[in-house]
Amino acid sequence: MDSVCLNSIVTTTVLVHSKGRNQQPKCRILRCNPLLNLSSLDSLKRTCSGVALELKLKSPSEKLCPVQVVRIRCDHPQNADLPRYYSRKEKKPFPIPIVELRRAARDRMKNRLPKRRVPPPKIGLVIKSLVPVAYNVYNARITVINNLKRLMKVVAVNGCKWCNEIHVGPVGHPFKSCRGSKASQRKGHHEWGKAVIEDIIVPLEAYHLYDRLGKRISHEERFSIPRIPAVVELCIQAGVDTPEYPTKRRRKPIIWTGKNEFVDADESELPDPEPESPKPPMLTEIPYPEVEPPSSTEETVLLAEETLEAWEKMRVGANKLMKMYPVRVCGYCPEVHIGPSGHKAQNCGAHKHQQRNGQHGWQTAVLDDLIPPRYVWHVPDVTQPLQRELRSFYGQAPAVIEICVQAGAEVPEQYKPTMRFDVGIPSSIKEAEMVV
Repeated sequence: MDSVCLNSIVTTTVLVHSKGRNQQPKCRILRCNPLLNLSSLDSLKRTCSGVALELKLKSPSEKLCPVQVVRIRCDHPQNADLPRYYSRKEKKPFPIPIVELRRAARDRMKNRLPKRRVPPPKIGLVIKSLVPVAYNVYNARITVINNLKRLMKVVAVNGCKWCNEIHVGPVGHPFKSCRGSKASQRKGHHEWGKAVIEDIIVPLEAYHLYDRLGKRISHEERFSIPRIPAVVELCIQAGVDTPEYPTKRRRKPIIWTGKNEFVDADESELPDPEPESPKPPMLTEIPYPEVEPPSSTEETVLLAEETLEAWEKMRVGANKLMKMYPVRVCGYCPEVHIGPSGHKAQNCGAHKHQQRNGQHGWQTAVLDDLIPPRYVWHVPDVTQPLQRELRSFYGQAPAVIEICVQAGAEVPEQYKPTMRFDVGIPSSIKEAEMVV
């Protein structure tokens, strides 16, 4: 039986004991070619540049014939599982468990540790060192959107007409994973159509706050306050100035008069603010009628690499901003609020929202809550469609990464484990059944 496994030994002979001590050991070789019927090695060579085959001959013993060994090595890390999928009936876990938070609070009280210095955002100030980071995140988001609009002219992206699942490739995948309306009548099959940019970059919006330390938004104000993309709101609170969405900037820290009450400090005694240095230019989105596809293959590759760089810059910069500017997310639905405490709008429609009167269950957000990565199936070879029986051998990656990879860009190292570059894909169903 043949099986391919990384860092494992594949033996291609059968050992037969000899009948007597003085007789020579007898062995019957089943296969002369050690690489026979190991066609999945070809898929490893295509996807993994560090595959190396080593043939070793072990010294024969008294009762054993020589053993021929094939060892496969790969320089990529082992395949990793995707983040767990939570159904609508489950609540999102806290980033830090409640038990650990209580234990840390008890340790601080027991050891009487001094209080930490209050960060500037909690007293109404802006961290000047993070202002360039906010502009970089803002421009990186626009760059990703504009480049994806151009790449989608040459890379086919399909979207299901009944659910929110998408697939990057000329033909949709054959897996029965549709959870949309009347999915039981279609037996879980998808009905594929052309996808748009909103299917790849999730349009996650949040309320724009003129004063991030002001009163919480009430239920009656839910329609009077504008909603903008959550990443843009985070950048505005971190120092990005936009004429469309003004925000309050303080030059002196606030003065607390109670537990939840404060007054602004008198800034009339301060001198006039110095003229600010010229700020980085802010990019704008390209309208759909003005989008043009890349003119050549080299331009497509450069565009894909630029998109990957902007994607990583946006995620890394947003993660830095979230450490200083609190971001809240509902534990039951995708609603996000940029601010120290969530709003009071009763518009949560998740599971059992009647018991909460439509109120959100706010908790600390993580990066994937602010910038959701839309995971899609990784297609090793665009010319060959995915097979339903080989589903366990395929990996997944965010849609942005898969589009750029199919456009010609190199795969970033942090996404290779989930894309399963170290797993050999059998060439047929018969070979897949032989894998242990």
